Amino acid sequence: MPGPHPPLHLRVVWLPDDTVRDLYIDGDRLTTTDVPGAETVATSGYALPGLVDAHCHIGIRRGAVAIDSLDQARSLALTDRDTGVLAIRDAGSPYPYPELVGEDGIPRLIRAGQHVCASKRYLRGIGLECEPDEVVGALARQAKLGDGWVKLVGDWIDRTAGDLAPSFEPEVLASAIAAAHAEGAKVAVHTFSEEAVACVVEAGADSIEHGTGLSTGLLDRMAAQGTALVPTMVNIETFDDIAAGADVKFPVYADHMRRLKAGFPEVVRAACEAGVEVYLGTDAGGGIDHGLAAEEMRLLHQKAGMSPEQVLAAASWRARDWLGLPDDLGDVVVYEHDPRESLEAVREPNLIVLRGKIVAGRNPLRCARWSGRSRRGCISLTLAPSTP
Repeated sequence: MPGPHPPLHLRVVWLPDDTVRDLYIDGDRLTTTDVPGAETVATSGYALPGLVDAHCHIGIRRGAVAIDSLDQARSLALTDRDTGVLAIRDAGSPYPYPELVGEDGIPRLIRAGQHVCASKRYLRGIGLECEPDEVVGALARQAKLGDGWVKLVGDWIDRTAGDLAPSFEPEVLASAIAAAHAEGAKVAVHTFSEEAVACVVEAGADSIEHGTGLSTGLLDRMAAQGTALVPTMVNIETFDDIAAGADVKFPVYADHMRRLKAGFPEVVRAACEAGVEVYLGTDAGGGIDHGLAAEEMRLLHQKAGMSPEQVLAAASWRARDWLGLPDDLGDVVVYEHDPRESLEAVREPNLIVLRGKIVAGRNPLRCARWSGRSRRGCISLTLAPSTP
C-alpha cells in the first residue's frame, strides 16, 4: 500500500493578491506557515485556488444524453478537472451521483438535483416534468436531494405559440422559488426570454442561468438583492445553429434566438457595470462539450469586455467564495505565464493540486509520482501517467 501523500510546498505568485508566496498544502489545508518535510513541487509560476464551473452538468454528455452510470459521471468530471476546474456546481442532472461527492480526485461538487421543468417543454429525458400544480412540491423535494441548490427551467419554446415562453405562470414560478428557499436551498433558474427572466428576478431567484433576455432595467435590482448571473456565453454561441434548425417550423422563435445572441455581449457588459455578480459557467453537457472553461473565459473577456483579472475572479476565488468554499482548502492550479497578461495561459496548467494531492499537469499528465529535494535546493520532477 502506498504511504500517505506528503505535504507540498510551492513558491509562486499567488493570485489575487499578486504576491510571491511560499504556500504549503498539508492534507486538504492550504497555509503560508512552514510545514516541515514539505516536498517542493513548484518554484515559479502564477497560481490561484482552482477554477470553478458554476454551470456544468456531469450527469449529461454532449447531445443532451443522460448518463447511466457512476463511471460516466466520473469521466466527465475528470475531463473538467484536467483543465484546472476544481469545483463544479452541477446545475441539474437526471442521474444522481452522491457517491462522487468528496471522492478522491474528483472536483468539489455542489449539486442541484434534477431540473424541474414544464411537461413536454424541455429536453427529453433530462428534466423532471411537472404540471403547474406539481412544480412547487417538486422543487421543494429536489431541495432535499442536492447540495444546497435547485434548478428551475423558467422558459423554453412553446410550440403552440412558436416562440419562447415562460414555463409556468408568474405566481407559480414565485411560489416554487419560495418553496425551495423555505427548504434552505438556493434557486438557479434557466431563462432565455425577456418575460421569464423578469418574473424570476422579481421572485428572488439566486442565480440567472444564461439570462439572454435581461433588460438593463432589471440589473440594479439583481445587484441589490444579490441575484447572480452565470451567462454561459459558450452556450449562447450555439444559438445560430439552434435557429437554423428551427427556421422552417418556428421562424419567429428562430429570429428571436438570433436577436438574443446578437445582443447578449452587451447584456453581460451592462450587468458587470451595474454591479451584478457574474460567474463562469459553460453549460457543459447538452450541446456543449466538457472542458471548455478556458473558452468561456475568452468570451467573457473578448465579447463582454471583462478584464482578465475580472474574468479570473469570476472563474476562481470569487466564485469559490460565492459557493461557500473555504479559502484555505488544498486546491491550487499553477500556470507558467501570468493569466492576467493573457487568458490563453489558463489553457495549459503546469500543475493541478486537488485536496492536497497532485492530480494533473501539462498536456495533461496525471502524476503518479513526484520526487524532489527540499525547497532550498534544486528539484527533480518525475512524471508518470496514471494507469488506465
